[in-house]
Amino acid sequence: MQIIECFHTALLVTDLQKAEDFYSHVLGLTKIDRSLNYPGTWYQIGNFQLHLIVDSSISTDLHNAEKLGRNPHLAFKVADLEAAKTQLIAGNYSVQSSASGRSALFTKDPDNNIIELTQI
Repeated sequence: MQIIECFHTALLVTDLQKAEDFYSHVLGLTKIDRSLNYPGTWYQIGNFQLHLIVDSSISTDLHNAEKLGRNPHLAFKVADLEAAKTQLIAGNYSVQSSASGRSALFTKDPDNNIIELTQI
C-alpha cells in the first residue's frame, strides 16, 4: 500500500447550524456541494476536505480539558496566528496556547471538537 494524499476528515456535530457558523464564518472555510441523503456539510481546503456529519447522540466530553492538544484534533495552518486568535476571542471562543511553546493555539468548535491553528 502506498498512501499518496489525505483526502478528507469527518467530524461529528450535534447542531449543523452552530457548526456551520463556526466553520464558515469564524474559520472562513469554503462550503462545497454534496449530494448525500443525510445531514451534513462539506468544506474544501486546498486539496483536502472537511466533512461535518450530524449525529445528535455523540459525546462532547474531552479526554484532557487542561491541555486541548492532547485530545483528538484537526490542525490547520494559518497566515497570521495573532489575527486568528483575535478573531476567535472576539467571537467568544476560548483559545489555549500550545503547551510546547511553538506558534500554535487550540480552540473548540460548538461540539468540543478540537481545532489547532498553527503558523509555520
